[in-house]
Amino acid sequence: MKKFNESTKRGKCQCGKTKDSNGNCDGSHANKYSRLKVFALTLSILFSAIAFGSVTKPDNDKKINAKKSTVIWKGHKVTGSHEGIISITSGSLRFQKKELIGGEIEINMSSLICTDLTGEYKMKLEGHLKSDDFFGTANFPISTLKIIKVKSISDNTYLCTGEITIKGETETIEFNAEITKSKLTAKLKIDRTKFNIKYGSGSFFDGLGDNMIYDEFDLDINLTF
Repeated sequence: MKKFNESTKRGKCQCGKTKDSNGNCDGSHANKYSRLKVFALTLSILFSAIAFGSVTKPDNDKKINAKKSTVIWKGHKVTGSHEGIISITSGSLRFQKKELIGGEIEINMSSLICTDLTGEYKMKLEGHLKSDDFFGTANFPISTLKIIKVKSISDNTYLCTGEITIKGETETIEFNAEITKSKLTAKLKIDRTKFNIKYGSGSFFDGLGDNMIYDEFDLDINLTF
C-alpha cells in the first residue's frame, strides 16, 4: 500500500522548488512567500507607526481671554496721528511642548474707537473709519489674523508668518511675537492699500497736501490666555 503523506496529497510540484526526493510539492515555495507577506506586512505597520508618530500635533491649545486682550491701532498722516482700540471677539494659540506653533484671532471691527479725541471730532473720525472709505464695517465686521508658521528666535520670541484678512482681502505678513507667562505681545505694520483702502493715499492720489494719510498703520496686539 502506498504511504499517504502531505507530499502525496499535494501531487507533483509545478514550480520546481520542492525538496522532496519524489518531486512532490512539499509546500516550501508557498511557505516562503507566506513568510515574505508576513514580513512585508510587519514593515508596513512599522513604517506607518513611525510616520504617524512624526507628525507634529498640538498638545496644548490655549483659549484667548477676549476681555483681557486688546488691539491698539495707530494711523499716521502728514499733520500728526490718531490712535485707539479694537476689541477681540475670540481666538486661541496652539503650543507643542510649550513652544508656539500657531494660532488665530478674530477682531470686531465695529468696536473700533479713537482714544486721543473727544466729543464731535471723536465721533466723526470713528464714523469715517467705519465707513466704506476705510474698513466698511457694515459689510466686513470681522477681521482675522492667523499664525500659520512659527520659528523660534529665542526662549520667548518667535518669528511668525501670518495671514491677515481685512475687508475681505487676505495678505501674508511677518512679525515678531513675544510670550511671557500667559501673555503674547506683537507689533504689526499694515499697508492698508493692499486691502483696497485707498482713501487719502499719496500712492494713488496727487495734490493731497496736508490731507494725505500714510498707507501704513500700526497694530499693537496684547493677548492674554
